[in-house]
Amino acid sequence: MKKLHFGIIGAGGIADRRTLPGMLLANNAEITAVMEIAPELAEKLRQKYGAKRAYTDAAALLDDPEIEAVYIASPVVFHAAQAKAAADRGKHILIEKPVAMTAAEGEDVVNYCESKGVKIAAGFMMRFGSHIMAMKQAVAEGRIGQVVSGYTQFTAFVPPASGNWRLDKKKSGGGALMDMGVHCIDLLEYVTGTRITHVASFDETVTFDYDVEDSSTALLRMENGAQCVVQTNFNIPDEAALWRFELFGTKGRLLGDNVIGQIDGGTLNALYMTADTGYDAAQDHAVAKGESIEGHFGNMYTREIESFADSVLSGKPLLVPASDAVHVQKVIELCYRSSEEKKIFTV
Repeated sequence: MKKLHFGIIGAGGIADRRTLPGMLLANNAEITAVMEIAPELAEKLRQKYGAKRAYTDAAALLDDPEIEAVYIASPVVFHAAQAKAAADRGKHILIEKPVAMTAAEGEDVVNYCESKGVKIAAGFMMRFGSHIMAMKQAVAEGRIGQVVSGYTQFTAFVPPASGNWRLDKKKSGGGALMDMGVHCIDLLEYVTGTRITHVASFDETVTFDYDVEDSSTALLRMENGAQCVVQTNFNIPDEAALWRFELFGTKGRLLGDNVIGQIDGGTLNALYMTADTGYDAAQDHAVAKGESIEGHFGNMYTREIESFADSVLSGKPLLVPASDAVHVQKVIELCYRSSEEKKIFTV
């Protein structure tokens, strides 16, 4: 099988923890070169992943004629310039979210890549989770009827730390909502198959003293009228955290526990109602237990890489186009405006 030759820009961090191990398992991808600023780290990562070459400069990696595509996992502030430089050299791009510092800049990047004839996809790997895919199928089949309510909670404990670019708004673009809520917003739209029309949000730094929010609660109205909540935090200890994704409809519910995150797992409880029920004035019903849905777990990052590589090698449409990430960033920017101006905004 033909393999897509990857160069990795920003091979430390999430790339080293998750994406590159997943890439090693992909049957249609190969790590050809890695790039990190520190020479020692670059060489260490080259050896770890069996890459042919290590670079300390992104431009040098992009000039490598063997590389056909790049995975960009550098700090967000560098994304736009690196993506355009890759497009100038005809390299296809898988880029971590957000695509750029602003939605407008991200849209410019996407348009630029399209003008150069290269594909650009976003790193929304959670779309490839086993239970996420099962939830999407159940909604599409009408198993829970009309979706009327949704709730997601995704958190991490991120105390102040020197050198953590995610806590510097000039480098990251935002805090808990931008870093973690971006996935929740994408999944709400992806699983329900509907877009967000209105947003209202509270985004505050409640616990720590950095300049990005450590607490966020966003209220979202979907185009079908469903009302959804996205809660993200940088100030809840991991031991106390519950990562939840729940959908309620006119004919049932889907309760996902730990189905979001960097590991494909968790549990999914589904309740599908087969008979219509009338109004119960007593309101003393016992909550139905529902049924546990079996998960077919694997590596989300491997599925993500294989999907992207298949699109490049075979010319298929991208399953996660970067334009989707730009749209989500527009939603997040309106959430920040809502928090600052205490207004509801139309997307």
